Amino acid sequence: MPASLALLKTSVALALIALGSGGCATSTHTTTAMKTNAAQPLRTVPQVDLPRYMGDWRVIANIPYFAEKGCLDSIETYRLRPDGKIDNIFTFRKKSFDAPQSQVRALARVFDPKTNAEWRITFFKIITAKYLILDLDPDYRWTVVGHPSRNYGWIMAREKTLPDATYAAILKRLAAQGYDPAKFEKVPQLPSQLPAPR
Repeated sequence: MPASLALLKTSVALALIALGSGGCATSTHTTTAMKTNAAQPLRTVPQVDLPRYMGDWRVIANIPYFAEKGCLDSIETYRLRPDGKIDNIFTFRKKSFDAPQSQVRALARVFDPKTNAEWRITFFKIITAKYLILDLDPDYRWTVVGHPSRNYGWIMAREKTLPDATYAAILKRLAAQGYDPAKFEKVPQLPSQLPAPR
């Protein structure tokens, strides 16, 4: 897919995010808890060390929306600028590991300097989206980013894989925040993670 078309699709999707629009089986108890917690504001982590948070994060899983459907080998890169803002670069391939890399660039700023866990990301200078750091490994090996609508979410790691037990524990904590874990889908980071051809 031409990068220009990918950028166009991404811009429309991000506009939906900015406006706050709109797996596995869950038990009745879990579903009830999710609905109850979904009425509460999302809780971010208490503190983020910004310099330590910078760098490359592999997208291990997300709640798919059309701009990221078919993306693989996805990487979020953050670079702290001298002015305190953060360069945000999303690198990805479409449908094949042989496809060329495409990029979407954005600019982030910390919205809550007390915690550094709430950002605003601006795309194409006109679209602004909320970015909430909901969960973070003490050693900064993985992170979880959400949006107040709970329609969008990303699980990311420094490496291309995340232990199954760690992933399951993250989903459990997301459910406690009102997310539906069944909406998250793994993003292939290695050819071996691609679904078998039908």
